[in-house]
Amino acid sequence: MDLAIVITYTLALIFIFLYSLAQLNLLFAYLKAKKKAQEDGPVFDLSKPDETPFVTVQLPVYNELYVMERLLDNIALLDYPKNKLEIQVLDDSTDESITTTLTKIEDLKAKGLDIVHIHRTNRAGFKAGALKEGLYKAKGEFIAIFDADFLPKPDWLKQTVPHFKNPKIGVVQTRWGHINRNYSVLTKIQAFALDFHFTMEQVGRNIKKHFINFNGTAGIWRKSCILDAGNWQGDTLTEDLDLSYRAQLKKWEFKYLEQVETPAELPVVISAARSQQFRWNKGAAENFKKTFKAVLANKELSFSTKVHSFFHLLNSSMFLLVLFVAIMSVPILYIKNNNPIFGWYFNVIGFFAFSTVIFFTCYWVTYKEIHGSGAKSFLSYIKMFFTFFSVAMGFSVHNSVAVLEGHLGKRSEFVRTPKFNMKNLGDSWKDNKYINKNLSTNTIVEALLMCYFAFALYSGYQLQDFGLAIFHSMLFFGFAFVFFKSILSKV
Repeated sequence: MDLAIVITYTLALIFIFLYSLAQLNLLFAYLKAKKKAQEDGPVFDLSKPDETPFVTVQLPVYNELYVMERLLDNIALLDYPKNKLEIQVLDDSTDESITTTLTKIEDLKAKGLDIVHIHRTNRAGFKAGALKEGLYKAKGEFIAIFDADFLPKPDWLKQTVPHFKNPKIGVVQTRWGHINRNYSVLTKIQAFALDFHFTMEQVGRNIKKHFINFNGTAGIWRKSCILDAGNWQGDTLTEDLDLSYRAQLKKWEFKYLEQVETPAELPVVISAARSQQFRWNKGAAENFKKTFKAVLANKELSFSTKVHSFFHLLNSSMFLLVLFVAIMSVPILYIKNNNPIFGWYFNVIGFFAFSTVIFFTCYWVTYKEIHGSGAKSFLSYIKMFFTFFSVAMGFSVHNSVAVLEGHLGKRSEFVRTPKFNMKNLGDSWKDNKYINKNLSTNTIVEALLMCYFAFALYSGYQLQDFGLAIFHSMLFFGFAFVFFKSILSKV
């Protein structure tokens, strides 16, 4: 039994180490991209009417009572020729927001904006279904997409559309910004993770010509690319990742613009963050099941692109491994101290702690890109790094369930992330009607794991073995944070 635990524990550590090496490779690619100025290639001259293409902006929304007015006011400020711009409000709402949205749309129409309201009576295909229906009616050659919590700057189209003069480019994706980054520890953690993805991962993959993904919003598609790749499909919870891979398998190129920031609002309550995390992680697993065989079988793709696609699509599955390693670390602690025969082995697997060093380095490079370097910034980074990874491990139960459902093919509906329209740090979210107030089974499991890792810390003290003390402390804090935040959000 001890041998079986040790072997499976080792295999999990090896896989995590391989994943960290893939991230390290992206870091080198990112640093190379920073040193070398990137050539944009040919671009449209939007000062010439005959080079200015028609653009349709799609706004897929569902019960967004609190942010619709802000969204529409912001979109109306887009600086682009009005005779070349159409706005589609793809509204699947079932509540009173339909009425207020229609009133606002009529007001904008009266001011000369070409804006239409497309309301479906059912949510077939969820967001993918809404985008697909809007596409049939879209007048634009290019399709920009913004979720309800995004606030593109007035010059957004002028910064993105010109790149499509290159006929091979199917998508231009921009970096997400965060208007409420400093609202709470929860929002800081989410911003920390997203900054890493939108800085190192997207740039690293893009510069190496590996597959990247349209992020569901704050990007713009060539309409013919969407159609050529098979259009939007609603059989996964991440329709954006699905279409991205199908398009790139069709040899369309993606352009990522790190320098173009599109501000958005982060979820401020843990139940909203949970629903978003569940959708992203389950959708990634669904896409691995749906797409990776085609990637693997494609003889024109390089080995390195296939490797990075493997880890990209299995990114969410790391939560399963982390949860397994965490739970098994307590039996491992006792095996180590009760079986001297394994003494040499534990010295060897200590090498895999290098994975943490790699992650620490990768996240620091992206953190200082946004927050600056220096001693003060580095100390803040250390605090944020350990806080982020602790809470990420606290989310591992919830996210592991999502991943398992994705791999096993269990279908579920697209659960939207509630939006809040938080203007100030003191604003309350308590009255938001869309918040899920139900206590999930996962929360109970998280409470039990909080106690389990308190026992782990006690065990280390009893055995006078503190090799895993930092790891167990992070796990205890992470599960405690997620559990208590979840309980307090129900009050």
